[in-house]
Amino acid sequence: MDSVFLIESFADFAKRKNIDRPTMIRILEDVFRTMIRKRFETDENFDIIINADKGDLEIWRFREIVDDNSEDIWDHDKVSLTEARKIEPDFEIGEEVAEEVKLEDFGRRAVQMARQTLIQKIKDLEKDILFQKYKELVGEIILGEVYQVLGREILLVDAEGNELILPKFEQIPKDRFKKGENVRAIVHRVEMVNGNPKIILSRTSTVFLERLFESEVPEVYDGLITIKKVVREPGERAKVAVESYDDRIDPVGACVGMKGSRIHSIVRELENENIDVINYTENTELYISRALSPAKISSMKVEPENGRVSVYLKPDQVSLAIGKGGQNIKLASRLVDLEIDVFRELEGHEVEDVSLDEFSDEIEGWVIDELKKIGLDTARSVLNLTKEELIRRTDLEEETVQDVLSILRQEFE
Repeated sequence: MDSVFLIESFADFAKRKNIDRPTMIRILEDVFRTMIRKRFETDENFDIIINADKGDLEIWRFREIVDDNSEDIWDHDKVSLTEARKIEPDFEIGEEVAEEVKLEDFGRRAVQMARQTLIQKIKDLEKDILFQKYKELVGEIILGEVYQVLGREILLVDAEGNELILPKFEQIPKDRFKKGENVRAIVHRVEMVNGNPKIILSRTSTVFLERLFESEVPEVYDGLITIKKVVREPGERAKVAVESYDDRIDPVGACVGMKGSRIHSIVRELENENIDVINYTENTELYISRALSPAKISSMKVEPENGRVSVYLKPDQVSLAIGKGGQNIKLASRLVDLEIDVFRELEGHEVEDVSLDEFSDEIEGWVIDELKKIGLDTARSVLNLTKEELIRRTDLEEETVQDVLSILRQEFE
C-alpha cells in the first residue's frame, strides 16, 4: 500500500462525485495528519505536500538543532546536533533540519488504518453531498423509479441510484405503483438518521400541486400568474386561488387551458383529483362566494372577529355547498381562513325555524353533526325530509332518526 494508490483512488472518486479540489486536498491532508499525530504525538512542525493529479505525497518534518546537552532536546521541534549531523555533516546549532518522512516509515498497520479512515471519510463525504443536494431540492418535483413496494412505503431510486422514500401517508389514496414504474413527486424533507441521509417524497403536499401548475402553465412558471393559496384533499378535491397582475391575462382561463387541456394533465397525475381554480380577490364576501363554487350563495354574514361566516343558500344549493363528505365546505373554509356555517333558506319559515344546536340538551352532539354533514342545520330542514330519506342520506339508525323527528315535531306542536 503506497501513497500513489491512496491518493489516486481518492482523486478518482472525487472527480466522479464532482468534489472540488480544495475539499479533496483537505480530506487527504486530514488523514495524513492523523497518522502523524499517532506516531509523533503532534503535527505542528510537519508540512504535507500533495499532488493529487500525480498521486505524489511529501511529508516534511522541521526541527531546530540544539546542543546535545540542551534541556530542550526532548521537545518535538528540537533535534540534537549529533542526530542532525547524521542527516547532513555540516549542520550547526540553531539551524533548521528539514527531514522527509516516507509513508512506509509509519508502518504497514498505520497505513492500513489510514486507508480505512480515508474510506470512511469518502463514505461520509458521499452522504453529505447527497444530503446537501436534496436539501436544495426540497419543494421541487423529481422523477424516481420504483424498485420495491412495501406495506408502509415505496422505495424508489433516482438516476444516480440513490434511495428515495415515498411513505404511505404521502401517497394519494388511489396511487398504485409497480416495480420499474416511474413516479413523480416533490422532495418533501431531507433528514439525517444515524448518519445516513433520508429523503422523503410526497404526492399529497399542496406544494406538489403548485409545482404541477408551474410545469403545465407557462404563465405561472413565468410569474405572470401567482398562486395565492392551495388547499386539497389528495386524490379527491382541491381548490386553487390564482391572481394575475396583468389585466390582459385571465388567470383561471390560462390555468384551465383550451378545453381544459392544461388542467387535465394535472388531474390525471393526481388520480382524477377534482380541481377548482378560482380568481383570488381581497373582497372577502366575493372570495367566499367563489370558494364555495359551484353553489350559489343568497346572502352571508361575515364575523371576522370570531373567525366565522354564515352563508344562506336555497335548499337546492346546500348539498352543492357542502359537497361529497363535506369536502367542498371544508376546503372552502381552509381557503378563506374562516369557519363557514351553511344555513338553508326556507321560505315562509324563517321566523319559526330553530337551529339544531338549540336541541343539544335532547339530541346528542354527534347526531346533530351527522345531520349537519348533509346540510341540515335547522329543525324544519330535517322535518322537510322523510324518515326514509334521513336514514338513506346519513349513517343514523332508524330508531335514532325516529327519536330526532319526535323531538323536533314537539317543538312546533
